[in-house]
Amino acid sequence: MAEAPHATQTLTDEVIARLDGCTDARFKEVMTSLVRHVHDFVRSVDLTGEEWMNTIQFLTATGQACNDKRQEFILLSDTLGVSMLVVALAQARASADASGATPATEATVQGPYYWVGAPERPLGYDIGESVPGEPTLYTGRVTDTEGRPLADARLDVWSGDGDGVYDMQVEGSDQMLARGVFRTDAQGRFWLWSIRPSFYPIPMDGPVGAMIERMGRDPNRPGHIHMIVSADGHVPVTTHLFVADSPYIESDIVFGVRESLIVPFEQHPPGTAADGREMDQPYWSAHYDFRLAPARTA
Repeated sequence: MAEAPHATQTLTDEVIARLDGCTDARFKEVMTSLVRHVHDFVRSVDLTGEEWMNTIQFLTATGQACNDKRQEFILLSDTLGVSMLVVALAQARASADASGATPATEATVQGPYYWVGAPERPLGYDIGESVPGEPTLYTGRVTDTEGRPLADARLDVWSGDGDGVYDMQVEGSDQMLARGVFRTDAQGRFWLWSIRPSFYPIPMDGPVGAMIERMGRDPNRPGHIHMIVSADGHVPVTTHLFVADSPYIESDIVFGVRESLIVPFEQHPPGTAADGREMDQPYWSAHYDFRLAPARTA
């Protein structure tokens, strides 16, 4: 005779059964799995009422820490590796259409500091001139996965300053700094100036910071610059370029580093840069070619 299900399992089945009236198949699939996994987790760790209330208070505090310049829930998702897992799954789905071609540039987390509406700038513009940091010339091309150049591709670029501070973290300021949107030329080339990004810790003054401290984890990210690269008829990619010799390259708090995105930065003495700009101080250069996969056709 089969053993009767435990009362807690019966409760799980009852909750899932309440979804029978759901007409959205995907929503029903997701919620069924969510309920099952959450209930299994509660059983597996024998969660106490006090621990569950602490969890509710933590999530409440996470929401209360969010505002128009800070997204504590994204920080939570990033530091638990969920954001990077979602990114990896999304790129795996998109890459299925490009089998046999050179792989598209790897995606990584967007992070909590993206700001919609950065100004369009001409090629060669210096978005880092108003922030502290060592000047850096970024060059490269945007192509498809067959190596064909993509003219008028869009690069939405942002980073912290040379101290690892983003404009959104500056109290009382609404000014966009170290941000800009660029378009490739007819050969798919781009060049722009910014700063050599520095490593920095995630914000540790909120509930996520308290969680990281209790976990005993290092809160730092290696130096990186963000880019969202897109072109008509192609799958956009949200990614970083990481400074090759940056500290914490092996222990990124948000698990975003990918080997293919680590870029050597070359230092140069004062003189004429590759784009013709005269530099009266030492500067750096970094080169990277982005590859975009073709968009799925109907």
